[in-house]
Amino acid sequence: MGEVNEEPVVHRVVTLVRPGLLPMELGIVHRLFGTAMDYDARPLYSVVTCAPEPGELATDADFTVKVPHGPEALENADTVLVPAAEEDYGPQERGRLAEPVRRALERIPAGARVASICTGSFVLAAAGLLAGRRATTHWKSCDEFQALYPEVAVDPDVLYTDDRGVLTSAGVAAGIDLCLHMIRSDHGADVANTVARRTVVAPHREGGQAQYIEQPVPEPGGSSTAAARDYALGHLGDSLALEDLARATSMSVRTLSRRFLCETGTTPMRWLTAQRLQLARQLLERTDEPVDRIAARAGFGTGTAMRQHFRDVLGVSPRTYRNTFRGTE
Repeated sequence: MGEVNEEPVVHRVVTLVRPGLLPMELGIVHRLFGTAMDYDARPLYSVVTCAPEPGELATDADFTVKVPHGPEALENADTVLVPAAEEDYGPQERGRLAEPVRRALERIPAGARVASICTGSFVLAAAGLLAGRRATTHWKSCDEFQALYPEVAVDPDVLYTDDRGVLTSAGVAAGIDLCLHMIRSDHGADVANTVARRTVVAPHREGGQAQYIEQPVPEPGGSSTAAARDYALGHLGDSLALEDLARATSMSVRTLSRRFLCETGTTPMRWLTAQRLQLARQLLERTDEPVDRIAARAGFGTGTAMRQHFRDVLGVSPRTYRNTFRGTE
């Protein structure tokens, strides 16, 4: 008998939009999920746009968008995304949801992944989906968000959060980071990196939105920490201390730490750990090297140390990660 080529299981992504939607946020979802392919160039996702009441919707631009699908499209969704709308930028009230939006959200099946882009997080919070979870939103709205929803652990510094199947992202462009994170979680770094290259965006941005918050202009003559990052990337397998990075930039440890946080939104050692994790993930996906060898190459020293970082950050062991994305036993 000839070989039977099984069709890939296509993950259904449904975007719920509201009047006053931001076209860029809608486009992000279609572009990124819509270009994710398996190794046989078959689509991994189907993407559908729906509205609480289908028809022609106003946007925040000088054109409208026609949405033919109503809330029934949510009933068989695997992932639901809720982008921002103009109404989110006015003063908010706790639990404020238009009744059509509330009824639409009730159609989402149990177990579906739910995510928001920018201030779409207010919709998730108003629906009670973020209670007891970590979340973020645009940095200008974080204080208001936290005041309205004290039961939510608001993190104003990150680009996105992922807490037990409910995800949120910061400002508009952070929707790109969020979608790439979901693709990477579903299908591995190679697929996400290919989508990023086709879209000409960074596959993973370091730091958080703290680096985009309006801050005073730095003092003239302040030097960048880029040299420290370049040095670290060239020596990931070595044992690196803050003093080594500071020496690469001719700065004191204190100055390096302060400027690194301002420029990247994270600390030097957290950034370094993230780079080592990324290298380890690539090696697990692309090579057959044992975990201990990968741990040494990525700078974790021992397999035990690398396993702990994988558990803390990714929630899985290196072996489980490799099995997931390479299909090995």
